[in-house]
Amino acid sequence: MISIELIRKNPEVVKKAMKERGVEVDIEAIISLDLEKRRIQKELDDLKAEKNKVSKLIGQYKREGKDTTELFNSIKGKGEKIKELEESLKKKGEELEDLLYRIPNIPHESVPVGEDESFNKEIKRWGEIRDFDFEPLPHWDIGTGLDILDFERASKIVGARFVVYKGLGAKLERALINFMLETHIENGYTEILPPFIAKAESLYGTGNLPKFEEDLFKLKGTDWYLIPTAEVPLTNLHRNEILDEEKLPIRYVAYTPCFRSEAGSYGRDVRGIIRQHQFNKVELMTYAHPDNSYDELEFLTREAAKILELLELPYRVMALSTGDLGFSSARTDTLKSLPALILKIFRQEEQK
Repeated sequence: MISIELIRKNPEVVKKAMKERGVEVDIEAIISLDLEKRRIQKELDDLKAEKNKVSKLIGQYKREGKDTTELFNSIKGKGEKIKELEESLKKKGEELEDLLYRIPNIPHESVPVGEDESFNKEIKRWGEIRDFDFEPLPHWDIGTGLDILDFERASKIVGARFVVYKGLGAKLERALINFMLETHIENGYTEILPPFIAKAESLYGTGNLPKFEEDLFKLKGTDWYLIPTAEVPLTNLHRNEILDEEKLPIRYVAYTPCFRSEAGSYGRDVRGIIRQHQFNKVELMTYAHPDNSYDELEFLTREAAKILELLELPYRVMALSTGDLGFSSARTDTLKSLPALILKIFRQEEQK
């Protein structure tokens, strides 16, 4: 969440950042609400101080046998006024917090400025893209043809945008998860197997709430949600803790299923396993000192790239533009790879 102190001191910086992101944020309304909240806070503090001062005098007068009628009259009704101000302060605070939670992160100065993914910048390219002597099939046709992906039976069980991994498909999924976990563990990451459910407070801490509530699956009658990514439990693992600087960086790796409603993605990637309501993911997470955070980001990106290199999958490292940046991100370097692995398996099957 963007701090209100930053908006107070540097409103133009925040306005510029939001403009580069292509996001409309009424900074003046936020500043105005903050001023009103602080005005109420001062009035409340002054009133409480006055009431406390008079209350002490009343105690003193009673001990000295003096008449306290005038003192009682001077604070008459102040209790009700204090209650009104406290309720008003709480309301204004909630309104301000809600607005602040809806402001995306400020992009790092290195992020390419642009309105959409067409402004993303290629940082690195690795491997050679294979030329096939046949017309490659989409992965959903390959998977169903090999009888390792079953979309129809998944739809019968739950509905669209789910898949049953079957036989070698299930084995491949399990093998890839284990391969990634073991590789990162060998490179110094500590494995975490977190809960797959998180409470609302945890999702506020990662920027998923309140803005992206429609993308989450909520458990009825609770404030629990199915996690959209392992980033949620890993980020909250040390919430409200002070970490020893000498022990940083702390690196974690976690496998979890992820659950997303994909509410805003209708019409995109409607076939296959790209935009599923449930999918498996191995997540890397680092707790680093702020002075070293961008160096750590580059290290983490290299660690993820090693997986693709070991699998001999060509890839590109792309720096996402301001218009394509995730809500909570100040900078994102993402790996773009061809789905060549399943094609390789398909060719091996053909040769048997």
